[in-house]
Amino acid sequence: MGIITVFLIALSLAMDAFAVSVSNGIALKNFKVSDGIKMGAYFGLFQCMMPLIGWLLGNSVRVYIEAVDHWIAFFFLLLIGGNMIKETLSKDDDEGNCSVEFVLTNKKLLLQAIATSIDALAVGISFSLLKVDIVSAAISIGVVCFILSLFGGILGKKLGKVFKERAELFGGIVLIVIGTKILIEHLFF
Repeated sequence: MGIITVFLIALSLAMDAFAVSVSNGIALKNFKVSDGIKMGAYFGLFQCMMPLIGWLLGNSVRVYIEAVDHWIAFFFLLLIGGNMIKETLSKDDDEGNCSVEFVLTNKKLLLQAIATSIDALAVGISFSLLKVDIVSAAISIGVVCFILSLFGGILGKKLGKVFKERAELFGGIVLIVIGTKILIEHLFF
């Protein structure tokens, strides 16, 4: 498999992580480049590890993973997005405003990284069938995802200035839409 093909696969795998990073950047009131690096590290590491794991698993579990990967991603993104919306709305009721502070915890990042990298596991299984050099492919996928996630967070920060008080609400909605998109793509296409 050529380097251009691997790069295009890496770009397509990183799109969900990019969108989640934009959402996080919007929701974080005091976004710093270090937050973008942290997101990039989580998302990039999982995008790198999942093809390796998939490659090791090979064909034996492919049917089982492909049967539920979209449900797992949907569940995690629905859980995180729903929680963001709930926190925003409960703060509105409690305080009469929406100045809730979104905190990008390691737990949130871990769940987001898992949810956005499950497809990479299936790609790793496919790579094992195609006898792809998995180490270089996985590193390429991880690096592309890191870069897109970092820039996604920075873009989200700029968009967050536009959305201001409703940033976390918007971010939660975006996560739910991404999860729904993943589910619909796998169920109907």
